[in-house]
Amino acid sequence: MSESYKIGEDGLYYVTFAVAGWLDVFTRRIYQEIFTDSIKFCQKNKGLNIYCFCLMPNHVHFIADSYDGSLINTLRSFKSHTAKALIAAISENPQESRKELFLHQFNYFGKKSKNNENQFWRHDSHPFYLYSNAMIEQKINYIHNNPVEAGFVNEPHEWRLSSANPNFEIKLAAL
Repeated sequence: MSESYKIGEDGLYYVTFAVAGWLDVFTRRIYQEIFTDSIKFCQKNKGLNIYCFCLMPNHVHFIADSYDGSLINTLRSFKSHTAKALIAAISENPQESRKELFLHQFNYFGKKSKNNENQFWRHDSHPFYLYSNAMIEQKINYIHNNPVEAGFVNEPHEWRLSSANPNFEIKLAAL
């Protein structure tokens, strides 16, 4: 395994993870709020520092560290909690027109990975250690420009679920 994929005790990491099957789950505000509320919980209770962030319809990017040195545990807990909460919210949402598709796909990917449970997040996410200021700046630009490159907005600050937006609701740690 590459050194850049191992989480150490300190330092900033570029973190990205995607919904299984790249399903566009985060198009509904209720699911976005579950995600952002979970981030806020981890910030308050699990030592998570977020420096830069963007939630897209089917994936998320952020730069983070943990002030108590347990970023890997925080991310594992975060992904487990959000997976369960989001699958439950989708299952219980009477307005969710894509419910059958989503639940079928989560079940399919769960069986494919042999864990016999629904799988919400892809397993191929790896935090990447940011070892230089140039690398940090490149990742910030990439994260903030992601919705622009996807054609959702014209300018990074127009995306509501990004730290480039001045009205962004998640508190950011200072770089």
